[in-house]
Amino acid sequence: MNQKTLERLLTKVQAGTLPVAAALDQLRTLPYEDLGFASLDHHRSLRQGFPEVIFCEGKTTVQIRAIAKALLKHHRPLLATRATRQVAMLIKRLDKRAVYHDEARIVSIRDPRQRLQGHILVITAGTSDIPVAEEARVTAEVMGSKVETLYDVGVAGIHRLLERQSRLMQARVVVVVAGMDGVLPSVVGGLVPCPVVAVPTSRGYGASFGGLAALLTMLNSCAAGVGVMNIDNGFGAGCLAHRINLLGEPREGRDEREK
Repeated sequence: MNQKTLERLLTKVQAGTLPVAAALDQLRTLPYEDLGFASLDHHRSLRQGFPEVIFCEGKTTVQIRAIAKALLKHHRPLLATRATRQVAMLIKRLDKRAVYHDEARIVSIRDPRQRLQGHILVITAGTSDIPVAEEARVTAEVMGSKVETLYDVGVAGIHRLLERQSRLMQARVVVVVAGMDGVLPSVVGGLVPCPVVAVPTSRGYGASFGGLAALLTMLNSCAAGVGVMNIDNGFGAGCLAHRINLLGEPREGRDEREK
């Protein structure tokens, strides 16, 4: 249930074309639906502009299918993160529009009518960081942001980044994904006027401690305006970047009187 759907529902009740009892049936699962093993937050799209996202790790295929089926009754679009190909096929049988993004490990169903807004730039230090960056990119795009990417421009060859500085300056938000020493977000943070979302990855040799070294480097950044996500949390970065990107944009479905 999103804002436009709710407005149409209430308009039909007001016009007398939809009985109150029928409207109550459609509203029965607001604000959540109890599946026994999950309580689906159908109210989230009204509060935050996007439905609840399925985190697939640790869930059985039976649970994922039931959650996806329930969400699809009420919402478009849909996101399922950390998904396997098996999960993708399962969701595709529920809705043939489902797309599997292999590197991002995301299953998505986009609203084809949605217009992408703003400008997010997703950067990686190395090629090994791309899967996490792709999780951020797909997340932000499905939520409604225009996203560009700039991959493999780490500090070991900083000229690769500096030669594209004009692209950095065009972005409203920059997501910087880096493993190893995790220095790139500080460099980018010192070059751009917009917020930087830093994402440490678990890529690196032994002393990187599975991304902890990169995380600590980013938390200790001397550049202003750098916020840090958890290790490998591309979804969280994409969601945060999307929300920053759309600050000041008209909210979808807002009444014309409020604009």
